[in-house]
Amino acid sequence: MHVLVPIDDSEPARDAVEYAASTWSDATITVLHVINPSMSMYRGDTTYNYERFIELEEERTEALFETAQSIADEHDVTLETETVVGAPVRSIVDFAEEHEVDQIALGSHGRSGISRVLLGSVAEQVVRRAAMPVTVVR
Repeated sequence: MHVLVPIDDSEPARDAVEYAASTWSDATITVLHVINPSMSMYRGDTTYNYERFIELEEERTEALFETAQSIADEHDVTLETETVVGAPVRSIVDFAEEHEVDQIALGSHGRSGISRVLLGSVAEQVVRRAAMPVTVVR
């Protein structure tokens, strides 16, 4: 079994790693971080330096992977790690399809109502678009 856990730097993402490691400890678990280049417009001077933005994000990603692995270590699980650049929802679903993922587990902030409408929900869109089962951890 292959489980995909998309992560960012949030408590719900860490909860999803914990859930996956404790629920599917015998599976291959891949943590995936999507670097969203459209976010570069919100980061000051990196707006005009795409390559530098990606480099900084890759450095941050290593710290995310270290945190995820420390959570998995509590369950004697070794994680595989992957980083992709693109739009989060499409990147997660495409990765899952291309790598024959059996299950996706991802965290959700649990927003509802107008905040979900305005901000969108990666978890909700992944649930709608993925061909495999998706577990949303809150």
